[in-house]
Amino acid sequence: MLFVHEVHQVRGRAEDEFENALREGWMRTLGAGDEARLLWYANQAHGSGPAYTVVTITAVRDGPAWERLALRVQKGDLRQPMRELDQLRHDVEAKLLAPLSWSPLQEVDLADVPVDGREHELTLYMEDTMWPYEDKFGEYIDRCGEVYSKSLDRPNPLLTIEAAFAPALGSHLRREVALMQRIHDPDALLTLFQTEIRPEYRRQGTWMHDALELRDQWTSRLLRTSSWSPLY
Repeated sequence: MLFVHEVHQVRGRAEDEFENALREGWMRTLGAGDEARLLWYANQAHGSGPAYTVVTITAVRDGPAWERLALRVQKGDLRQPMRELDQLRHDVEAKLLAPLSWSPLQEVDLADVPVDGREHELTLYMEDTMWPYEDKFGEYIDRCGEVYSKSLDRPNPLLTIEAAFAPALGSHLRREVALMQRIHDPDALLTLFQTEIRPEYRRQGTWMHDALELRDQWTSRLLRTSSWSPLY
C-alpha cells in the first residue's frame, strides 16, 4: 500500500471554504472508487509554523491504483474537485510514501474508511520528519524501530507512533523518515516546550544522544485533526 502525503498552503480567507471543498467535493468523489481513501485531514496549529497549513494523507491500494488516481485527476472525475481546491490555496507539495517494515500502519481496509464526513472529537498529532546521514539511512530506520518506537511502549505515554514512512520514489534531494505520532498527554507536551531537556535524557545510551550518530536534523509539525478526519 502507498500513501500520498500533501502539504497545502491555504488562502487565509478561504480556510473554511477549502476544508468544505475537500470534505464534500474531493473526499466524496475520491470515495466513489475503491482504490484510494483520504485518511487524515489535519491543520497545523497556529503559532507552530506557517499559517493556514493543512496536511492530508491518502491511502492508495498499490502502484497501478496510484497511476489510475493520477489519470482521474488529469482527465477524470477528480479533475473538477482538484481545480476547486487549487483556487483556494497558494500551493501544495506532495510526496508518495511507503510504510516502514515496523510501522503500525501497513495496510488499510479501504472499504472501512468513512467518506461521509461523520464527526468526532479532535486529536493532536506530532509529525516528525528526519533526514538521516546518507550512509546511515538504513541503520536509522532499523534503530528507530528497535529503540525509539519501543521506548514509547509504556503505560500512559506522551506519544504513540501511528505510522512510519519513507518516500517510495527516489526523487527527493535527501532521503527522509516521517512519523505520525498521536499525542496522548497535551499537558506533558506543554511541559516539554517550557523546560530544557534534563541531562539524564541526553546522556550516552539514550535515544536523544545516540541518534545523533545517525542524524542531527529533523522538523516537527503540531497537527490537529478536523472533526471529520476519517482517521483521528
